[in-house]
Amino acid sequence: MTSREIRQQYIDFFVKGHGHSYVPSSPVVPHGDPTLLFANAGMNQFKDVFLGLGTREYNRAVNTQKCIRAGGKHNDLADVGKDTYHHTFFEMLGNWSLGDYFKSEAIDWGWKLMTEVWGLPADRLHATVFEGDDADGVPADDEAAEIWSNYLPAERISRWSKKDNFWEMGDTGPCGPCSEIHIDLTPDKSGAPLVNADDPRVIELWNLVFIQFNRTADASLESLPAKHVDTGLGFERTCAVLQGKSSNYDTDVFTPLFDAIRDVTKTRPYGSVLEDPIDVAYRVIADHVRALTFALTDGAHCGNDGRNYVLRRILRRAVRYGRQTFEMHDPFLHHLVPVVVETMGDVFPELTTNPQAVIDEIHEEEQSFSRTLDRGIELFEEAAGRGGESIDAEDAFRLYDTYGFPIDLTTLMAEERGMAVDVEGFEGLMEDARQRSRDVGGQADALESLVNIVQKSDIEATAFVGYETTSIDDARVIGVFAQDDEGHFEATDSPQAGQVLALVTDRTPFYAEAGGQIGDTGSVRAAGGTVYRVTDTIKVGEVYFHLGEIESAGGGALGSGDPLVMEVDADRRRRIMAHHTSTHLMNWAQRQVLGDHVHQRGSLVAPDRLRFDFSHNQAMSVEEVVEVERLTNAIIDQDLAVYTASGAQEDAVKINGLRAVFGEKYPPRVRVVSVGVGLDTLLGDPDNAEWPTRSIEFCGGTHLAQTGEAERFAIISEEAVAKGIRRITALAGEAARQAEADGQALLGQLDGLGDDAGDDLPQRVNEIQDAINQAMIPLATRHQLRERLVALQKIVKKQQKKQSKSAAADVVGAAQKIADQADGAFIVEMIEEVDGHALRAGMDVIRKKCPDAAVMLGSATGDKVAFVAAVPDELIKKGLKAGDWVRDVAKVAGGGGGGRPDMAQAGGKDPAKIGEALDEARRIAAAALG
Repeated sequence: MTSREIRQQYIDFFVKGHGHSYVPSSPVVPHGDPTLLFANAGMNQFKDVFLGLGTREYNRAVNTQKCIRAGGKHNDLADVGKDTYHHTFFEMLGNWSLGDYFKSEAIDWGWKLMTEVWGLPADRLHATVFEGDDADGVPADDEAAEIWSNYLPAERISRWSKKDNFWEMGDTGPCGPCSEIHIDLTPDKSGAPLVNADDPRVIELWNLVFIQFNRTADASLESLPAKHVDTGLGFERTCAVLQGKSSNYDTDVFTPLFDAIRDVTKTRPYGSVLEDPIDVAYRVIADHVRALTFALTDGAHCGNDGRNYVLRRILRRAVRYGRQTFEMHDPFLHHLVPVVVETMGDVFPELTTNPQAVIDEIHEEEQSFSRTLDRGIELFEEAAGRGGESIDAEDAFRLYDTYGFPIDLTTLMAEERGMAVDVEGFEGLMEDARQRSRDVGGQADALESLVNIVQKSDIEATAFVGYETTSIDDARVIGVFAQDDEGHFEATDSPQAGQVLALVTDRTPFYAEAGGQIGDTGSVRAAGGTVYRVTDTIKVGEVYFHLGEIESAGGGALGSGDPLVMEVDADRRRRIMAHHTSTHLMNWAQRQVLGDHVHQRGSLVAPDRLRFDFSHNQAMSVEEVVEVERLTNAIIDQDLAVYTASGAQEDAVKINGLRAVFGEKYPPRVRVVSVGVGLDTLLGDPDNAEWPTRSIEFCGGTHLAQTGEAERFAIISEEAVAKGIRRITALAGEAARQAEADGQALLGQLDGLGDDAGDDLPQRVNEIQDAINQAMIPLATRHQLRERLVALQKIVKKQQKKQSKSAAADVVGAAQKIADQADGAFIVEMIEEVDGHALRAGMDVIRKKCPDAAVMLGSATGDKVAFVAAVPDELIKKGLKAGDWVRDVAKVAGGGGGGRPDMAQAGGKDPAKIGEALDEARRIAAAALG
């Protein structure tokens, strides 16, 4: 039985035999779920249903889900290649009941598929069930055990603790007991003691999760009103069992890749030996190229943060195996991508959309890593060559920060040299980077508590009226929640001034953060005079939380049912709308200039700016930026109407030229924002060739009524944020006009500078350079300014060259004086305030007059220290080497360096230590030369 047949039989069993809807796999990059690096289970796309925050048109589902487990809580990366069954990328076959069937059907169907359809021997199957937990007050799952007893003898039904047989989504949220199906592959069917022992002779195939409880913020459990089933069947493991293989990697899932690896690397065929280095490399490379191909196809990129860094580590791990085991010094991994596309593109058609982009990125990353690896090794060798027993924290951090060496790679390289790494110091230097993650985690904790409030209470949905108005006078309080010291929100009947609160009302004009647009701010007034200042608005499901605090306490409290006057900061909302509508216009203009391959990959719409991430493989030229600005401003100047209307998604998606955000999930009814033409007209003639010349998008945000209200648009910057992803920051309205005015003012400052400028020209150029770097001005104007600065900097260099010649003459004079007074085997002196170039000029003078002496010169300029050293051959034979000498001296001044035995240079960071450093130079020379 082939892997294709196994996959299809599973899907057909549930679709044709048991009324399930086939739901395509969600992307392996979980858009809109910041809690996950990658989709690591089939249930990820149904989390909102389990949380009670969403619904589906079906209540039975089946699919094969693309999963990656690398990084984060579920991380199999270190195990891949070492055994027969771990993967970073894998498929998870799954079937779900969304409030429909429960334990009896799930177990019965699982048994029939395995034994009747696939013909697995019943006497080799084992089932596990939950043994219960007194602390949680959850009894043993006797119901599941009783159902299993219809198929299995008691000795093959085992009970296990919460660790193995109780599934939880997170610290809070839906959870429940699970029942696993294991298969005994021992020759004599003696594997009962090996169940849950992580032994390849008894493998877990299928996990049936019965979601029936909710874990609350106080860690207690409560029953869910709707019970669900969530199952997961490892596809690669199942193929191995049904094909009679002892390893997942021996199945037809991997053989095409192994054949391709053999052809590309010109090595021997895969041998299926567990610990053989070549076979380990085969498994690693095959697994990793699958993970990379799927992740890059679904919108991830290799980079330095989060999931992007995990992908970069996966790629570099594969490349290292290729280089060390197969001696592949040229890029090779990208040649394997077409094999993944060919073997899996029919099941996951997204692989076929643009495989060349995946090939190109992997190729570029391979080339980049070769350069990075070589430079990093040089730095490592320099650090290791300084002596000592460990690599210091600064070097380890530089290897990580500059060259992308994970700390575990640096540690491994150090161990090979018999050295350690100052990991504790390294972690200290990483603290700033981790602070950002901790901040995000703190926000996540607060959001999680609000999710828990919605989930465990019957709090009613909030009616949003903010499209029509920014103020209402008939809202009523539904609930007030106060934040505690740990960031969690709890209901309160007596909110106090100074507390961070979350206010819920029956209706609201406040827009909650969504789709890149930030939440509204404003004020809420109670009948008794209490004023509540809203600093942010967020939405959980359909419940709006107005975050803020009491600004002034009047005669009345914010009690449940109290009438309220709610007023959005209308000026701030207007500026947000100007930036949001301008985002749509710019998105349209980009496609006109760059092409239809451009897709939105993220955005931020704020009152003071917009940020727009888009797919594009190279930097925009200044000319392209200017043209996007021109087209956007042309639509603004036309003062076209901006239409917003809702319609059926299945009809709206047929509109020619309509744009949607990559990876975003849209409901059955969608809101369409279109410029210059209304939705009814669009739906009446969806194939019209004119529509791609219009801005038409799905969007739930707030917008201007006319494009002219945006006034003006200016692009401030365009930069890379990841491989194949660019970011534009832009301004609209008065902010754009101010940016243009500021840019013209800086151009005016440059007009008066030229060849006749005085000695203060360098200072004035530096001041304008600093102003340009700090100013919020159009990118095109910034380019003009920098072009003019280049011309001025040439004039500055001419002036500095003249000054340098004068300084060099002074150094030569000082050097001649040092040489005239020299007496002995070595000369160590300081020359005041000159750079390394001038020191070398002085060194040439001294060596010419004193060719038999070892010479070291030092100087301090500003916050920098420079040293140069020269040692003649006769003194090198006595043990004094210029490279070692200058390196040890520079350490005293907080620096380093080195070079040849006869000539070397170094730098330092502590000018106050230059005297002490030169004393050390004299001591070293005296000790070596007697």
